[in-house]
Amino acid sequence: MKTPFSKYLYIGFIILGLYQAIFTKDYVQAAASIGIGLAFDPFDIEQKWNERPIWQKAVLLIHLALVAALFGLGIGLNDK
Repeated sequence: MKTPFSKYLYIGFIILGLYQAIFTKDYVQAAASIGIGLAFDPFDIEQKWNERPIWQKAVLLIHLALVAALFGLGIGLNDK
């Protein structure tokens, strides 16, 4: 089974974002890193959005919600 390089980039950006959120507490940078991970779709990129299984759509939408939550947290904590 061949794994495209984009899956490794996706996982790498997720790990980088989690590190930034958990250890360095830089939530805006974590949101940016995890958001960049969305550019490297881990699923079949040839498949149209309407043809994807519901669980793949859910994973990507939850991923997007996590980015929005981290961005909001970063903006909210830095609001002085």
